[in-house]
Amino acid sequence: MSGHGDPVPMTSRRAEALRGVAEVPGDKSISHRALILGAMAVGETRITGLLEGQDVLDTARAMRAFGAGVEQHGPGEWSVFGVGVGGFAEPEQVIDCGNSGTGVRLIMGAMATSPIAATFTGDASLNGRPMARVTDPLALFGTQVMGRSGGRLPMTLTGAAEPVPVRYTVPVPSAQVKSAVLLAGLNAPGQTVVIEAEATRDHTERMLAGFGADIATEMTEAGRVITLTGQPELRPQAIDVPRDPSSAAFPVCAALICEGSDVLVPGIGLNPTRAGLYETLRDMGADLTYENMREEGGEPVADLRARYSPDMKGIEVPPERAASMIDEYPILSVVAAFAEGRTMMRGVRELRVKESDRIAAMATGLRANGVTVEDGPDWWAVSGMGPGGVPGGGMTASHLDHRIAMSFLSLGMAAKKAVRVDDAGPIATSFPIFGTLMAGLGARIERSNR
Repeated sequence: MSGHGDPVPMTSRRAEALRGVAEVPGDKSISHRALILGAMAVGETRITGLLEGQDVLDTARAMRAFGAGVEQHGPGEWSVFGVGVGGFAEPEQVIDCGNSGTGVRLIMGAMATSPIAATFTGDASLNGRPMARVTDPLALFGTQVMGRSGGRLPMTLTGAAEPVPVRYTVPVPSAQVKSAVLLAGLNAPGQTVVIEAEATRDHTERMLAGFGADIATEMTEAGRVITLTGQPELRPQAIDVPRDPSSAAFPVCAALICEGSDVLVPGIGLNPTRAGLYETLRDMGADLTYENMREEGGEPVADLRARYSPDMKGIEVPPERAASMIDEYPILSVVAAFAEGRTMMRGVRELRVKESDRIAAMATGLRANGVTVEDGPDWWAVSGMGPGGVPGGGMTASHLDHRIAMSFLSLGMAAKKAVRVDDAGPIATSFPIFGTLMAGLGARIERSNR
């Protein structure tokens, strides 16, 4: 069963060509952070382009529960009336974060150094994901944690009444862990320092600086060192959320593998810590160009044009690129299935603990559609079958994972036979207009019988 109601089985059939303009929703990572930091500022933060998928709506509801005023004025137009750093009220109800690992981990960080208690839960997928990677460093501030065995939700956090600043080295590349520690450090006196050996997406650091926090980043032999001075008064902002590069990956990649396609995806955020997929696709020989490059709200932005690319070759994806494209490996493996030769993806252990075990889910689903896949604890390899060469015809399980569902629906757009997904309902968490947008480009996706 889906964590979002009854299963929504979908079937995707071979498309003649994908053509047109794909206006994807706002960036999910930035949308979460805009709501949370807006709630921690003093005054009104205006947000335009907010992603209105279920994950972000759950974060908006959580900010209301902590005492912030959150209002919607129109599509993508929101105001957050913040309560200041350390001003969160104790919520009266359990905080349900649905399917969002980003939402729950960032919110835990934001409340961890306030003297209040909050209980967090989510859907079946989120409640099976490990939270100790976040709660362990939060405990260093003085936060008390009580949850299920294995560090899983439901879980209650009691914030530190007298928090102490922390110096923390992130053990695995994770923007969620780094961000949770920085958000907790906002209400701790003195300097909180986070060290990451491998740089991860830096939206939190950029946005903290925009809200007026005293935050500095330097590169050292130990890695990237981020120093935050606690207990600032954050200034409200006007935030224009760029379009999500992770959502853009689906129309872009579908265009690359569907014969005759030419798709323009405007206004995509191309933060260097998020753009690894597009660099990888170009390394493979994809006809992918950046147009109208510019900067909006402190983030680099461009329009992406993707055209059918029958000459793509399999490559070894540099492992050091993993942090900048961790959410895009599922759709990359679909593209790899239509390339010539073998594509090897290493250093991706983090995919084992996402909304699903994404390595296992993609390997199983690709095999069901006639593609040869090898996989290990932190890697997998796809043997490409060339343009139009994937047989298709398989039923795949989404495992309550929006990116798995969208990846296999994209596979069906170029495979010889239709591809079925058992439950596309979770797509609403991040890309609620996926079906409509892709149909507008020429995709043939329809609801199917179970």
